[in-house]
Amino acid sequence: MINSFDDFVKKLLDVGFTMGGGNSEGIYAVIPWNWNEEAPHDSPIAWHTGNPETDPWEWRIRVLRERDDIAYAKVFNKKSGFITKEWYPHFLSVRRGDSTFEEAYADGLISNFAKRIYETVCENGTIAADIIKQKAGFSKEDKSGFDKALIELQMKMYITICGEQKLKAWPSNVFCTTEHFWGEEVFEKSQALYPKDAYEQIKQQILKINPAALDKKIKKFIPG
Repeated sequence: MINSFDDFVKKLLDVGFTMGGGNSEGIYAVIPWNWNEEAPHDSPIAWHTGNPETDPWEWRIRVLRERDDIAYAKVFNKKSGFITKEWYPHFLSVRRGDSTFEEAYADGLISNFAKRIYETVCENGTIAADIIKQKAGFSKEDKSGFDKALIELQMKMYITICGEQKLKAWPSNVFCTTEHFWGEEVFEKSQALYPKDAYEQIKQQILKINPAALDKKIKKFIPG
């Protein structure tokens, strides 16, 4: 039973990764969007109450502020999710392998919009999404392409959310490179893994936490 932020963190560290909420893509979600309807009546957990102890929406930024072993970004089927430090190297191995960003771009695997965003993030260390638009020269007409490229970089694990910053009326996600977020240890572990082995280990973990997961769903979920 999950009754608090601490319960959520404990469960997440145990399973290794979860959808951030909403559609679990047939894989797994610690707290789905429909928790309010399906949870026991005495559960204090409820979405969008603003309570940092019991509102899962608050937890996505809270883990980034208070912990150094959990990442949160749009990493699963272009939707948000959490990955622990233990399992992040496995996903890195599958999605990035040994290729550098420059090599991936040269091979046509990275869009031009994504390249502009990535270079801006690298130049600034940590930077809010709205500021990236300004510094990288994106116009209002580029909004759709910008949003798509931002997700592209998160899915391929080149950048990740590292906080939020209030700009004007609404908070804006702050981004940094995954290297900046994790440091060398996670990447050293990733380099020691063969992508096929990493894929199989993730698959087995999925089946452990959700034995009913379909293979076609797993094949889509892991490589993104």
